[in-house]
Amino acid sequence: MQEQDAVPRRIVVGVDGSPSSVEALRWAVGQAHAVGADVEAVTSWLHPSAPGWSGHPDSEEFGAGVARRTLDNAVAEVSGSGLPVRIAARVVRGGAVAALLAAARGADLLVVGSRGFGGFTGALLGSVGQHCVQHAPCPVVVVRHDDR
Repeated sequence: MQEQDAVPRRIVVGVDGSPSSVEALRWAVGQAHAVGADVEAVTSWLHPSAPGWSGHPDSEEFGAGVARRTLDNAVAEVSGSGLPVRIAARVVRGGAVAALLAAARGADLLVVGSRGFGGFTGALLGSVGQHCVQHAPCPVVVVRHDDR
């Protein structure tokens, strides 16, 4: 097999805009640089729902737009490191766990932050990270944000 035929190494990272997820993206970029991999930054969004409410006609566009801006801001913040790493930013409609586990298929590594924006702020590991650690099809790295 020729070098140009080789499938590039891929590191998937979950980004929800939380400080922990931005740190996870930063760590993933450093690791990708060290091992010669590409980074796939993934964020997801769900259509808000409630009994008896079908949503505003523009809510899908709005949800995807907010998710895209959140992801683009995180990528822009981390891209300033000067490391020559290719970052593919992908917005997926659906739950975070399903999106990350699907993206992790065939990846060398899945990187998540230890805490997102969930309600249990005292927990050491958020529910998305916990589920990914238990069910990912590849090794998982959990990056903790130091908020001191």
